[in-house]
Amino acid sequence: MNPKFEECAEWLRKAKNDVLSARILVSHSNPVTDTACFHCQQAVEKSLKAFLVYKEISFEKVHSMSYLLDICEKQDSRFSEIRDKAEELAPYAVEVRYPGNLLEIPVAEAMESLRDMDIVIGFIRELLPRDMMDILSE
Repeated sequence: MNPKFEECAEWLRKAKNDVLSARILVSHSNPVTDTACFHCQQAVEKSLKAFLVYKEISFEKVHSMSYLLDICEKQDSRFSEIRDKAEELAPYAVEVRYPGNLLEIPVAEAMESLRDMDIVIGFIRELLPRDMMDILSE
């Protein structure tokens, strides 16, 4: 198999697991919203990285949504259309994972994070070949 395809597929499989985790956590009888939002952020981050791998663009191993979006926009200016949705998820990469100032996330906010995640991932899916897109919908 093509190494580029396989690496991209690995990122997409991991993103798919984050999507599933986020959905399960929000739909649980006692929703775990902070962790669900973290998985929404992770799903988008991994999908952006999959796109960059597909385009054979190197990137640093960081969790900066802005950094990844900047690189993606250089490849396709249409990424500006989903930048706001993706960046809405950025705080969930770290802030919700540790004790601190962030209070409990309301279910409505977690649902909005799921919607933002779906929009961004749907956008990225359309930029990838069909056989890669299918990984996210398996």
